[in-house]
Amino acid sequence: MVRVKRGFVARRKRKKILKRAKGFRHTVGTQIRRAKTAVFKAMRHATVDRRKKKGQMRRLWSTRINAAARGLGMKYNELIHKLKLANIKLDRKVLADLAVNDLAAFTKIVESVRTQ
Repeated sequence: MVRVKRGFVARRKRKKILKRAKGFRHTVGTQIRRAKTAVFKAMRHATVDRRKKKGQMRRLWSTRINAAARGLGMKYNELIHKLKLANIKLDRKVLADLAVNDLAAFTKIVESVRTQ
């Protein structure tokens, strides 16, 4: 059987993993066996946390809307309910942006639904 020298291929494979593990603490960034498991785990967390990020952003938007609405004398759940009754279709992302960056526009929206 012919001898197969795969130094280049193996080295390239290891370097790819070690490049991703760069900056990891202690031997995890330098030893291939530890780096392999750490990179695999890190990639799994990255995938899961991309999904979690969406929920965290929605909670942040709700908190910002609630803070701005309470400053104008209305609770978050009342505001959302009255927006639906008034058929104003602004999502939480837009409302939170208005509450932070354009309080005058947010105040007009709250005043328009307050009468219902």
